[in-house]
Amino acid sequence: MSLMEKKLLDYPSLAARCEEVDWIDVNNYTKYNVKRGLRDTNGKGVLAGLTTISTIYPQKIVDGQPIPGTGELRYRGIDINELVKGFVGEGRFGFEEVAFLLLFGELPTPAELRDFSQLLADKRTLPTNFVRDVIMKAPSVDIMNNLSRSLLTLACYDDKRDDVSVENVLEQCLMLIAVFPMLAVYAYHAYNHYEMDESMYIHRPDPNLSTAEAILTMLRPDKSYTKQEAQTLDMSLVLHMEHGGGNNSTFTTRVVTSSGTDTYSTISAALGSLKGPKHGGANIKVTHMMEDLKANVADTTDPAQVRQYLEDILDKKAFDGKGLIYGMGHAVYSDNDPRAAIFKSYVSKLAEEKGPEEQAEFELYSLVEELAPKIIGEKRKMFKGVSANIDFFSGFVYAMLGLPRELYTPMFAIARIVGWSAHRIEELINTQKIIRPAYMEVSEDREYVAIDAREAVEAKADLSGEAS
Repeated sequence: MSLMEKKLLDYPSLAARCEEVDWIDVNNYTKYNVKRGLRDTNGKGVLAGLTTISTIYPQKIVDGQPIPGTGELRYRGIDINELVKGFVGEGRFGFEEVAFLLLFGELPTPAELRDFSQLLADKRTLPTNFVRDVIMKAPSVDIMNNLSRSLLTLACYDDKRDDVSVENVLEQCLMLIAVFPMLAVYAYHAYNHYEMDESMYIHRPDPNLSTAEAILTMLRPDKSYTKQEAQTLDMSLVLHMEHGGGNNSTFTTRVVTSSGTDTYSTISAALGSLKGPKHGGANIKVTHMMEDLKANVADTTDPAQVRQYLEDILDKKAFDGKGLIYGMGHAVYSDNDPRAAIFKSYVSKLAEEKGPEEQAEFELYSLVEELAPKIIGEKRKMFKGVSANIDFFSGFVYAMLGLPRELYTPMFAIARIVGWSAHRIEELINTQKIIRPAYMEVSEDREYVAIDAREAVEAKADLSGEAS
């Protein structure tokens, strides 16, 4: 092997070269008025499209003044609080009803809801030997990647995979909504068996159960669950189902859909986006942070000690040194995330059912929820308002439900596949152009150097460096 070959295989040096040539001065974004991250300087997203599916409002403005605590989430124009109040007050699970609303634009009649629920139940099936030949092969702790692999393999079983007619895409999406819980839970059991040497459970979901109930029966060895557990998981699925067209994974769905590609490739791309810790993995960071708090605070019921720990986090002296209190704040909402407010009541009920230890844990979460916004406001001089987002509570809920951490982000995907499906169909119906934003070049013009002259240029550069 030549010296040059050895040098080219020196990946740390090559990585350093990438960091040098690819670094862009952050001041250029202001200089050229480029919206970094497709956001303006106040964090507001750049308008990139139109949708009728859902929207989020940071707060209401009356007479030019923001009204505190008025953040809204609307599904097809219906406020999420009213939507939840409706199906909860009438004693129903919400996943199927809200999925129908997002996909078809109207709340279902009793007959439509019954037929739609049955349709999803009927589609909770996988091709013959799929579990054995795909899910059980090469199991991994990374359930999201396994989920994506299973999804792309399902395309091989679909003779109409490249048919992007609305009718065919709708059929594909309904199948994926139905089987996502199976793909995720079975992938976890395969990992738990082959990698962790635990028992294997492959329970067939009962077609008479709701999606939330089916997940719990597939996950647990004895298939048992309480009504409160099922209702809490169902509420989590409803609240995570959709969140405006601008979130990263939904925007990914629309970008990839605009290229004309198939449903399986599109949803796989969305999965890759959701997997990122800046998007779907935030609840796990909250869980780790709270564990670190309990390990380093002598009395977690003492507000002063908890406050000091949170201040240390912001000062990069505690937890992961990033200076972030995870689960606090949102890119759009200011002083309230309506999903978190709804979810908190279910967290409280479930903690009460579980017992004193979980109730004490809930009290600690509530204390952090109370203190963190004040501390962030003081230290960061943030006056727009900060509040807990839904990720702050979801990890705690999943822990109380006995969900393994490997399934936290996949559980998000099981819910969000509904929103992705609705946005894919809307994009197919309305957009004829591929989504293609622009990037501005900020490099200098350079001349081409013939290959025989490049070593001389490099040697000259080395000599120049030695001389300096």
